[in-house]
Amino acid sequence: MKRVILVMMAILAISCTGTAQKEGKTTKKVYEVSKTNAEWKKILTNEQYYILRQAGTERPHSSLLNKLYASGTFHCAGCNTPLYESKYKFDSGTGWPSFDRAVKGNVDKDVDYKLGYARSELLCSTCGGHLGHVFNDGPRETTGMRHCINGDALIFKPTKTNNE
Repeated sequence: MKRVILVMMAILAISCTGTAQKEGKTTKKVYEVSKTNAEWKKILTNEQYYILRQAGTERPHSSLLNKLYASGTFHCAGCNTPLYESKYKFDSGTGWPSFDRAVKGNVDKDVDYKLGYARSELLCSTCGGHLGHVFNDGPRETTGMRHCINGDALIFKPTKTNNE
């Protein structure tokens, strides 16, 4: 009986040192726009750098873009990639600009464990800049998703009219 217990313990110990965790890791994506920290600091404001390059979060209700509903497109403040169209923006009441979807192919998802649990982080697919997070408490009549985005990660470009 002791032998059976020892064999079982040995099997358990070996299985606990497997490579399951290693297999779950992905290769870090190489982004089309890549700069050193010094180069990013030269082109971004302190707030933009904190959010885009250090995965920071601005204070709720601090962004002028939170209540902006003009027609246009929200671009990445780091590389100018179009990320969100204003027609998909909604007031989530959270204090951050919120959208129910991104421009197809321009926003990547990753997993963020910074708060001790898994959250879906949103990144610019061109420069890898941190934008915010996605949650499943958005408008049910559309996608049901809420892309909660830091306003300092965005630059708004209004739609041009025929008179301009």
